[in-house]
Amino acid sequence: MTYAEAHRARSLATLAAVRAMENGLAAGETDMTRYFTPDFLWRGNRGSGTKRGIEEFRRNWQRPLRAAFTDRMYKTEQFIADGDWAACFGHIEATHSGPFMGIAATGARVRIPYMDFWRIEDGRIADNPVFVDLADVLFQLGRDLFGGEGWESFDEGRREPPALPGT
Repeated sequence: MTYAEAHRARSLATLAAVRAMENGLAAGETDMTRYFTPDFLWRGNRGSGTKRGIEEFRRNWQRPLRAAFTDRMYKTEQFIADGDWAACFGHIEATHSGPFMGIAATGARVRIPYMDFWRIEDGRIADNPVFVDLADVLFQLGRDLFGGEGWESFDEGRREPPALPGT
């Protein structure tokens, strides 16, 4: 087998491992041990935290997310894989049914944008950098973390972007 063939096979195996886990999440599985190595690292952006191992992931991410957002539909827009790494971006559509970052349940339907990256070891996820757009979710629930000063205000014509001196 050539290097290119071996790399492609490894990439496909990586993608299969990730898709199996995503299917498990979408089906509401709570025992994720078959998808993750015992000491895997889940590295979230600010507001999401860092989880070390399956129990921390379960206790400090999976359960709180499921308590805050029910009727979840996972909508992955694109997967890519390269050797031992895979990535995707997409969003979760869910109902805000429980407390979330200090906001009581509103019943609102929200869109939770995310990007996920995974490194696979022996068929299971060992490392998982994650980026969840919590600022957007909070905005949908009535809390603008940027107080109207987000750069969307430039795009929407509400504010002029600063110019570089001399331009």
